[in-house]
Parts: sequence; structure tokens; C-alpha cells
Amino acid sequence: MVKTSDKIKARIEKSGDRYYANSNISKFIKAGELDKLEKEITEAFRGVLDSLIIDQTNDPNSEGTAHRLAKMYLHETMRGRYYPDPKVTSFPNDEEHRTHPYDQLLVVRAEIKSMCSHHHQPVAGVAYIGIIAANKLIGLSKYTRIAQWCARRGTLQEELANDICREIARATESNNVAVYIQATHGCCENRGIMAHSSLTQTTVLTGAFKTDPNTKKEFFDNIKLQQEFAPR
Repeated sequence: MVKTSDKIKARIEKSGDRYYANSNISKFIKAGELDKLEKEITEAFRGVLDSLIIDQTNDPNSEGTAHRLAKMYLHETMRGRYYPDPKVTSFPNDEEHRTHPYDQLLVVRAEIKSMCSHHHQPVAGVAYIGIIAANKLIGLSKYTRIAQWCARRGTLQEELANDICREIARATESNNVAVYIQATHGCCENRGIMAHSSLTQTTVLTGAFKTDPNTKKEFFDNIKLQQEFAPR
């Protein structure tokens, strides 16, 4: 019997697309296949736990762990790979629909959780998203939903910043988007160098944020204000 994962991979390869850890492959998954994939992943995790010599029958703490891991990866930690992008309702931002269209800076703070694609360790932090409003406005919560959708997969922080920037630009039709991420990395804190703090910053600037020093300064000044009043 052909495994569900192999069927999905065959569709992706036939299309010429890729299935990297940070790829979204939802369009290649047919109705009902996520349930089948969950069962397949559960069996695979049972094999991993067996190879780690963990008693999944008599150890009450390990009984059912394989299924919990499968659900966690598929529907939580890497949800952004297997589910389509969040539905984002946009509103026109022009003189035809608004007395005073907004064409200035907007900065939104979005808490994110992701996973390092190297060691599958947690990455947790904050993304600050800045845009110069253009043709479309979206709800404030949608910035966070888009950022979290991009983050919920195996990735690197540099790639994540680029992904969020691209998706925000697509949703808002703005050519002026900035993303600043600061996050801690379990791959540095929980293994290897066992760092006390692994706080890492990455920035992606496009349009005026990249070419105009004043716009760039205003973005980072707003971030400082957000950090000053952020919940502790």
C-alpha cells in the first residue's frame, strides 16, 4: 500500500514545487488526507520511540506519546505547512471609499512561536511589522495571524522574516514593508553551547524603509516605544 505521505510527495514533485521544512504544501493535500497522515506519523513516531528503547506499553508517561507527537507536529508546531493561509479580509484605502485615506506608517507587534529546522527546537519571540499603508487595509489581528502562519513550520529566523514580509506585502498591496524579529532559540539554549540567552535579531526592509533613513528611523523608534510599554 502506498503511504499517504508518498502520494502527497508525488503530487508536489510532479508540479515541480518543493517541500522544504518551511514550505506550505496545503494545496497538494486532498480532503481526508490529514487524518491519514496523522495515523502514518503516529506509527513513525512509535518506531522512533522504540529505537530510543522507551517502553510505550508499560510506561504510563509514554503511552500515547507517539500520537501526541503526531498531532503536535501536524496541527500545531508545523501547522503552517499543512494548512492554507488565513483568510484575510481587506478594505479599500482610497479617496473613493475614504474621506482621508491613510498613507502613513503603521507598526504592529506580533508574538510568534516557530521551530528551528535544524534540530526541531522551539523558537519564540516577537515580530514587529511596519507598513506604509497602500491600496488595502487589513484588520490588526490579521498581521499576527499571517506572522504566526509563516512561523508555524520548520524554518530559520532569516527566512521567517522574509516570509512574513512577502505575505504582508501580498495582503496589503504595499511596496513598503518592514519586519523586525527578536527571538530566542532552543537549539542554542537546550543543546550544543547551552547558551544562557540566545536572543537573535533579524530585519527585512523594503521600499521606503530601505531607501529613506527617516522612515527607517521612525520604524525603529516605534519599536522602542512598543518595547517600553510591552507586557512584562
